[in-house]
Amino acid sequence: MRLSATEATRHTVHTAVVELRQYTLHPGARDRLIDLFDREFVETQDACGMSVLGQFRDLDRPDRFVWLRGFSDMESRAIALASFYEGPVWASHRDAANATMIDFDDVLLLRPCEAGALGSLDPRHRPQASASSASVFEALICPVQPGDLENFIAWYRDAFVPVLEVVGGEAVASLVTESSENTFPRLPVREGVSVFVTLMRMAGEDGFERLQDVPAGAAVLAELARRTTATRLRLAPTVGSLLR
Repeated sequence: MRLSATEATRHTVHTAVVELRQYTLHPGARDRLIDLFDREFVETQDACGMSVLGQFRDLDRPDRFVWLRGFSDMESRAIALASFYEGPVWASHRDAANATMIDFDDVLLLRPCEAGALGSLDPRHRPQASASSASVFEALICPVQPGDLENFIAWYRDAFVPVLEVVGGEAVASLVTESSENTFPRLPVREGVSVFVTLMRMAGEDGFERLQDVPAGAAVLAELARRTTATRLRLAPTVGSLLR
């Protein structure tokens, strides 16, 4: 059966450009935003030509909400964002959403290191509201100078990932800064930064700590600390998250 243009858009996962968005919320407001977000802002953004890839509770910061949004390129990003933020769904719910937020400007604009990253996701398999997930994700945000990125990526792939797999972890995606000009300046992004970001699915909340207990694990963590000052996020998917 041939899909209509709208249906094809809904069934496409866009990952060539990815936003990593971290929101600081008013105390106690996170569940209220997540309920609204999962109900009103996921399928409607997908229908506008972008992909809501994952929504997460930060396990160590109770007033932080983290999510990932993907696009096919920078030009279509501008079109998709304008379609959503100038559309009826955002107009109806923006006041309620904004009322939960203290800050929403901590945004990294990224691109995958490897072709096909996150490409196995299928929005037709987005979980139902009653679904649950035992998965825990770890994200490491690693400042790396542009000239060192290639070597850092090779070290991560060849040294870090094999140790991660020993403790049951899975490297879901590796991303670096997308240096193109922000095509939708109404929503600011962090500029003048160069980062490597890895998103990992872990076997339990202590999965990352178990790296210390396997051969070469402690050495790999020490080398990570030598190479960069990483920000670590422990993330639990919401019930509506495609990544889970």
